Amino acid sequence: MSFKTKNFLITGGAGYIGSHVANLLLDKGHKVTIIDNLITGNKKLVPKRAKLYVNDIADKKEVSKILMEQKFDIIMHFAGLISVEESLKKPKKYMTFNYEKAKKFIKICLNYNLNKIIFSSSASVYGNINKIASEKNELKPINPYAKSKKKFENFLISLSKNKKIKFVILRYFNVAGADANKRCGSTNSSSKNLIKLVCEAALNRKKKIILNGDNYKTPDGSPIRDFIHVTDLAEMHYISSKFIFDNKKSQIFNCGYGKGTSVKKVISSMEKIIKRKIPIVIGPRRKNDIVFSVSNVSKFNKFFKWKPKNNSITKILINALAWEKFLKKF
Repeated sequence: MSFKTKNFLITGGAGYIGSHVANLLLDKGHKVTIIDNLITGNKKLVPKRAKLYVNDIADKKEVSKILMEQKFDIIMHFAGLISVEESLKKPKKYMTFNYEKAKKFIKICLNYNLNKIIFSSSASVYGNINKIASEKNELKPINPYAKSKKKFENFLISLSKNKKIKFVILRYFNVAGADANKRCGSTNSSSKNLIKLVCEAALNRKKKIILNGDNYKTPDGSPIRDFIHVTDLAEMHYISSKFIFDNKKSQIFNCGYGKGTSVKKVISSMEKIIKRKIPIVIGPRRKNDIVFSVSNVSKFNKFFKWKPKNNSITKILINALAWEKFLKKF
């Protein structure tokens, strides 16, 4: 079977990142089946060319039915809960969804010899290291969300050592932006994602932006993040899926641009786009907030000689703003 005709099983494909990856895979000529319980996902984000099963990934009976219906070549696992703030209030819920259910799902898949997986992990597993993070860094997660990601990573690594699976773990930094053709984007109205909040302020849906502190030990006093455009991240998934078929060894890669942008810089960049000031109010710092989170992406670049297409905070903001405008019609 050539790579042009791979059959992908995507969990969480009705979500923000999963839907972008699903669209890219379909654009490349692959087959896509999605399992999503739609708790946080949105059915409208699912491409019409993909097949959707509204199921829990830990439902052995239903998942087994799907796996018996057709032969899949690879799993892309996005399903899970993503709010750090919620995880602090409900740590057991996050361990259940992000680790226990995911673990059960993989075990079901192994019964059908489906043993290749791309896993969407997070830079949060590094913790508050305040330096550029490479894949060799010790993992020091500081919240239940990050701990659940680390635990599932360790599960995959243990299976790989026993030669039961082959994986690529992708550790995302700050994912932002939207599909330029407005096929998909973030639909989470309660999201506290900085880019979404800045877009809402730019559209006068919010009167002001509250900065959680401006006295961090950074050049402008605000936290620094490594923002990556979601379509570039989708491309990294596609490249990783090709790699997993061509190479024997599992790998872990950071997903970012390797450059930091401060919160204040994001706001000022949007102000240049809309040609007016956005009101800012300084609030208290959040407990355990990470000051500096920037990726070392030299490993991915060395393996694949990859160059991102949207490596610009301005482009990220323009696409995100266009999506937010479109969202009322969506």
